[in-house]
Amino acid sequence: MDTTAIDPREIGADEPALAAEGAAAVAAGGPGGASRSLSGEKAQRIVEAMRKSVARLGTAGSTFDHVARQAGVSRGLLHYYFGTKEQLLVEAVRRDCDLRMELLEARLAAAQSADDFIGLMVENLRETVSEDPDFITLLFELFTLSRRSPEIAAEFAGLMSSTREHVAHMLEVAEGEGILQLHAAPEAIADILFSLADGFALRMLSEPERDFSQTMLVGIECARGLLSD
Repeated sequence: MDTTAIDPREIGADEPALAAEGAAAVAAGGPGGASRSLSGEKAQRIVEAMRKSVARLGTAGSTFDHVARQAGVSRGLLHYYFGTKEQLLVEAVRRDCDLRMELLEARLAAAQSADDFIGLMVENLRETVSEDPDFITLLFELFTLSRRSPEIAAEFAGLMSSTREHVAHMLEVAEGEGILQLHAAPEAIADILFSLADGFALRMLSEPERDFSQTMLVGIECARGLLSD
């Protein structure tokens, strides 16, 4: 994005520190976009506003004007830190994935057996579908965008790779502790587990009135065959 298109006064006009920071960056000729880092409560408001907007309006309807209003920040701040709404979506999904990996790792630390491990993963999936379906919508929205944009495709592939490696590491640790007995390479098993979870999530959200108990039991047996004797 051409920095001459950025008005420093628009970058947090009601926030002197951010306005000064934005003006300095523009003067230095640095482009806005994914390379900038925004942390703290303001970043959380922006990301939360984006995830809610995309879940309800899709990426097309989630303009910077709309997201900025919902987050209570200036539109220029979004342009400055994220460059495009697609890049903001990438950041929203990345932060969600990082948080979920941390929570999953903490939860699985309590597992004492393969059945415990599988049961905790199933519980995690059920909670996501029932309590935070917006995350699943975000993930599939980002996948759809990745099919049309090489840049977003690279970002999405990076997210898939990092989460797969994270879960593969958890599997290796659990095997080292005698909790699991892996019957394939950790990353291959992680791919299968994610495929099962993604498929279940899509179907459970598509048919909310259907009882998936029997289907879930079949999935558990599939996971058990990969993770235990």
